[in-house]
Amino acid sequence: MKNFSLKSWDEIYSREREIGKEHPDLKKIAKIFKREKVKKILDLGCGKGRNLIFLAKRGFKMYGIDYSKVGLKILRENLKKEKLKANLKLGDIFKKLPYKKNFFDALISIRVIYHQKIEKIRKLIEEIERVLKPGGLIFITCLGREKIPKERKKDLKFVDKRTYFILRGPERGLYHFHFNREILKKEFKNFKILKIWKDKENYLAFLGKLGK
Repeated sequence: MKNFSLKSWDEIYSREREIGKEHPDLKKIAKIFKREKVKKILDLGCGKGRNLIFLAKRGFKMYGIDYSKVGLKILRENLKKEKLKANLKLGDIFKKLPYKKNFFDALISIRVIYHQKIEKIRKLIEEIERVLKPGGLIFITCLGREKIPKERKKDLKFVDKRTYFILRGPERGLYHFHFNREILKKEFKNFKILKIWKDKENYLAFLGKLGK
């Protein structure tokens, strides 16, 4: 089945132009980044920039990449309004990332990396490891629900274990892969796990450091 994710994200962002509030744990994460002397951060799947703008305001040198032209257009408008700067790129995060090896001190990715099949997610994790410096920090959130409500199943097409494709609604055309704590630890095996928790948005959150 064809993945219509680009069209889906452009439609979602066209309807919902407000950037929204930053992730509820990002203030705490920013303090950790400051303590660890982080300077350059990549927001992977930055969308409209709710988290990128929050970190840019706190003095971090921000980079963002996203699949949606509409999302990046809204982000650029808001950066200009806030008199902030960021290096933004249009691109598919599930392909080779357009950055040099060991380039970033930290990487964030909020409610993004689970939008593919596990094979492509694994390739993305390899790319994350490539662009992060040794000892670089990562903060991600992903789907971690163990059960899907029965009434939701009629709108889904399961394509693999823990993976479905949305058939109807605002996220039509998007893949969803469900992580759990054990899968996170296994797939991010090259990271030292600093903390895994359930965030206030009901997603699984992970803070890690590249290298053991």
